[in-house]
Amino acid sequence: MRVVGGKLGGRRFQPPSGLPARPTTDLAREALFNILNNILTWEGAETLDLFGGVGSLSYELLSRGVARVTTVEQDAASVAFIRKTAQDFGVGASLNLLRMDVFRFLKKDEHRYSFLFADPPYALPRMGDLLALMLPRLEENGLAVLEHDHRHQFEPHPHFLRARAYGDTIFSFFTQSPQEQNTPES
Repeated sequence: MRVVGGKLGGRRFQPPSGLPARPTTDLAREALFNILNNILTWEGAETLDLFGGVGSLSYELLSRGVARVTTVEQDAASVAFIRKTAQDFGVGASLNLLRMDVFRFLKKDEHRYSFLFADPPYALPRMGDLLALMLPRLEENGLAVLEHDHRHQFEPHPHFLRARAYGDTIFSFFTQSPQEQNTPES
């Protein structure tokens, strides 16, 4: 795997086998950031990466100059890998890495973020609950992206902005303000 853009662009990292993660592919991450780079300003932003997995999205955010990434991951081995890789990349000081349950974190956290990303297990039965807990954490002009597969459809959600599909991976975009018209894009 590699960081696809920013000051760390091209840096490679190899997660150990056996981590309970399904990392977002380099191709899908690159496509996502091509969209996000036209919507958001990264410099000085505070961001949230839920279900951090191997940390690939956190590294992308840190590579692009965000002020702080809070990454939440429950698995101890994944947390250790993310911490070590961030230190190896020289971006550990801007990473707030928490080992805890995402739902518990969202219920306790009162901070607002300009960008939130969640990459839960695709079979997560509480996907709607996750989204309901995420949206109040957005700043007024913030953006949330939820990675999922075809089992979940969010077009009817009042905060839904658009969806983009890359193979089996779907990124659904949400804003803090309800949208007047939901026009899905593929």
